[in-house]
Amino acid sequence: MDRKSKDGMPRYQQIAMDIATQIVKQQYKVGDRIYARSALASKYHVSPETARRAICLLADMDIVEAEKGSGVVILSVEKAMQYLQQLTGVETMTNLRQSIQQDLDEQLLLAQQLREKMDELMDRADRFQHLNPFNPFEITVEAGSICDGKTLADVNFWQNTTATVIAISHDGELLISPGPDNRMQAGDIVYFVGDETAPNRVNRFLRGGR
Repeated sequence: MDRKSKDGMPRYQQIAMDIATQIVKQQYKVGDRIYARSALASKYHVSPETARRAICLLADMDIVEAEKGSGVVILSVEKAMQYLQQLTGVETMTNLRQSIQQDLDEQLLLAQQLREKMDELMDRADRFQHLNPFNPFEITVEAGSICDGKTLADVNFWQNTTATVIAISHDGELLISPGPDNRMQAGDIVYFVGDETAPNRVNRFLRGGR
């Protein structure tokens, strides 16, 4: 089996490409006689079979002619150039495909890492919520809302939200454990505790919903 280079090209193709390049550069001229199979194998440090395949490839492209017992004769510079152009196009497409695949693999890996981090974040948030059931939420009383100018008892805050108010901040002063007769004003910050759905219920209630 032919060894392959890092870009995946078989060794015999590398040898054929190298010979074609030398022909295009006029290092070999039409009519020149170059290596026999054994000499070619020795020059490129490959097996005679690999050398034979390189010669056959060039012969199939009418770049050279292999004369038994006499070596290899150069036939066409133009055909050598066409071969290199064709090979370059294939190599470019291969490299582009490999580059796209690498980008996709990196994006998939990044997406997986983000998913794992998100799962970890959600897990920690759930555990934190269970360990800290009294971690308070807060909401600001807006002007004209159902709580503006009303006491907790007036609006039946707990009955309508199942959330317990633990503090009210008014003009920079914090009132801890407010009673049912404590009045709320626009701009006050209401601190409350409840389950994970409490903030949505309180938000809807303050805006007139239930």
